[in-house]
Amino acid sequence: MRKMKVALPEGLATEVRARVAEWMLTGKVEQLWARDASLWTNGNEGSWLGWLDIVGQQGAEVEPLLEFAREIQEEEFTDVVVLGMGGSSLCPEVLSQSFGPQEGRPRLRILDSTDPGQVLTLERGLDLESTLFIVSSKSGTTLEPNVFLNYFLEQVRQHPGVDAPGQHFVAITDPGSALQGFAEREGFRRIFLGVPEIGGRFSALSNFGMVPAAVMGLDLGRLLARAEAMSLACAETGEGQDNPGLLLGALIGESQRQGRDKLTLICSPGIRDLGAWLEQLVAESTGKDGKAVIPVDREEFGRPEAYGEDRLFVYLRLDDGSDPAQDRAVGQLVENGQAVVQISLADRYDLAAEFFRWEFATAVVGSIMGVEPFNQPDVEASKLVSKALAEEYERYGSLPGVDPVLRDEEGALLLFADDRNREALGLQADGASLVDCLRAHFQRLEPGDYFALLAYLEMNEDNERELQTIRHAVRNHFSVASCLGFGPRFLHSTGQAYKGGPNTGVFLQVTGDDAEDLAIPGRNSTFGVVKAAQAGGDLVVLEERGRRAIRVHLQGNPAVGLPRLKRLVMEALE
Repeated sequence: MRKMKVALPEGLATEVRARVAEWMLTGKVEQLWARDASLWTNGNEGSWLGWLDIVGQQGAEVEPLLEFAREIQEEEFTDVVVLGMGGSSLCPEVLSQSFGPQEGRPRLRILDSTDPGQVLTLERGLDLESTLFIVSSKSGTTLEPNVFLNYFLEQVRQHPGVDAPGQHFVAITDPGSALQGFAEREGFRRIFLGVPEIGGRFSALSNFGMVPAAVMGLDLGRLLARAEAMSLACAETGEGQDNPGLLLGALIGESQRQGRDKLTLICSPGIRDLGAWLEQLVAESTGKDGKAVIPVDREEFGRPEAYGEDRLFVYLRLDDGSDPAQDRAVGQLVENGQAVVQISLADRYDLAAEFFRWEFATAVVGSIMGVEPFNQPDVEASKLVSKALAEEYERYGSLPGVDPVLRDEEGALLLFADDRNREALGLQADGASLVDCLRAHFQRLEPGDYFALLAYLEMNEDNERELQTIRHAVRNHFSVASCLGFGPRFLHSTGQAYKGGPNTGVFLQVTGDDAEDLAIPGRNSTFGVVKAAQAGGDLVVLEERGRRAIRVHLQGNPAVGLPRLKRLVMEALE
């Protein structure tokens, strides 16, 4: 569980050792456990450290959770769907994707996208009569879980085989939230309460993660035992190298200080989805005040020249499911002098230990960087703009009109940019083509920058394959780190670092027409309108922050438009 191999350039290794020694000599580990806000910005950080004690508290809830899981099994529910966003959905997604369906237990699914195609794809695979929905929202006011709830509650109400719709719903929320009140009025099967002192991205080992884990049939005692062992290890104050959370935090924090701020995550195939959870934890916690650790997830291995000196590679290796090709590639990174950390997991149950290790490490990183790791101010900025756009639709029946600045030759791709970005792309010149603009946009990348592809499209294998090809083509051409995020889910994750971190990103937002749209009960707007408002709010805030950002919209069928965009990108890189 606690094995960690480290290969660092000597200068970085020296700084990491010094940082660990400093924490030990000055008692900072004890300060962290004592919730001393002076470790960070001396604000209200001490009010957000409930996750330090949650493992012990959750242990007392194991039997009630297992009893609830047996109830769901006995009533022959075939599917359980978590309706959430960010911290409320990413841990359940990691568990669902890593462990897979458990024999005799319902299948755990996740919905964290307002893309109507994604909602429809999920719905068409469900028998609502045998489906349980877990509405997961800490505040109870988050837009996405609320519209998911509105939609599926109405679908269940209309189903002829369902007599008591509320019995198909469970809520996980903080005490006194609007969601708790709604669940009580609607007769939800169960309400599980969160801990107010735990923020969403630190909630994996609380009810937000453990209720779905129980329902899908995992061994909660085994999960929590692994987490407890890691918790005890992170309280060690003897030799700093024996404290796995401190060591990892020092590695990431000192790497960021030396310019290695692209945390490149490599996960064994069996735990591939862990990277998405780590992305949110690290990006939302560190990406503010013009500083950030930029997580890079699901990036394929490249040639040595594809990597600059701004990388820290962390390889999360599953011992009972490792990939020899990954082992060789990581070994090559070490031989090439890159900074590489390898963490070994004995089996999938060690994921619980990693949840705690990384939460502790992230708190350490925030202290080293001098940022408040428990807030997310720029996520809130995007939410406010998106909310204003959605409210405009509710009042007037349309979103504010924005004219494209350019169309491709076939008229199927539309380019949008604000005045500052238009000028940078040379759009004042007559005869500029979309390929010319893409080329000019990519050429804004400089050493130490990163390229981020922000796709407001259905998250499926076909779209991911095309988008991955684009990101890697840009990475290979310019030797910069590359990121791919599906909207709106990344807004609650890397979106914070993109807006609140350093101005080192070059962004290409991709939106598209929806083949089908879905009305949201109780609202004038549709899922497609909500998604468009979220994309609009995202781009507006990126522009307000002075980011190098443009949008390409795919008219018609995205299955046609996205391959066309890929071809134009390849042409722009020639």
